[in-house]
Amino acid sequence: MTEFQGLEPYIRNRRKEKQILLMTHIVMGYPSFEASYQIVRQMVEEGVDLMELQIPFSEPMADGPVILKANQKAIESGSTVEKCMAFAKRVAADFNIPFLFMSYANILYKYGMDRFAQKMANLGLAGAIVPDLPPEEADDYLTAMAAHNLAPIYIYSPETSDARMKTIDAVSKGFIYCLARKGVTGKNTDFTQDMADYLRRCKQATNLPLAVGFGVKDRSDIAFLKGKADIAVVGSQTIREVEEKGVDATAPFIRSLMR
Repeated sequence: MTEFQGLEPYIRNRRKEKQILLMTHIVMGYPSFEASYQIVRQMVEEGVDLMELQIPFSEPMADGPVILKANQKAIESGSTVEKCMAFAKRVAADFNIPFLFMSYANILYKYGMDRFAQKMANLGLAGAIVPDLPPEEADDYLTAMAAHNLAPIYIYSPETSDARMKTIDAVSKGFIYCLARKGVTGKNTDFTQDMADYLRRCKQATNLPLAVGFGVKDRSDIAFLKGKADIAVVGSQTIREVEEKGVDATAPFIRSLMR
């Protein structure tokens, strides 16, 4: 099992070598667990720096049609929380990058918050993204994450006020996930001066690294983010590629982003 000295130091050290890091996203069990493993393998071999592992949920409120469909298909194919835990253990042991869980609060509450965090730590995970668990309702989650040296990743959006950004920063570790726009994943995003201004505001609100996702889908989007953020997040587009062209399309797609 790979041991990291912490998610933020890992990101800082990687950023000394690269202008921007790449974080990808998979839905565990889509299109199958073995296919998921092959997707992860190709991503890591092509130089992905860190990865979100989504535990499928029946009502993924932050996700657009592409990831929603992947969630539904994974559940229909038999993906469960325990199978996802086993999968996470396997990839964290086999690949030398940080992995994060991404899911929704209902799953954590049903599992038991401290039990969930302890399990994450035992599996070798670095942190979690739980988009429907605001800081005001997260005391037990934050306590459990701190007890097991895990990073709770919180989210800024273009509608987040400066004061709210400071509140979120106070409970965040690892990095801040900056939504490129309001709404759900998978829709088109305009990479414009407005986004640059928004990311400047994000940077003023926190000393943590910034990751930008929602609509990042090609090399030009990532190029725009260089100098404005530390991590580009690509999610829905990879799932589209796999759906349209098969699992082996993963490596060429990641290569097209990185080179």
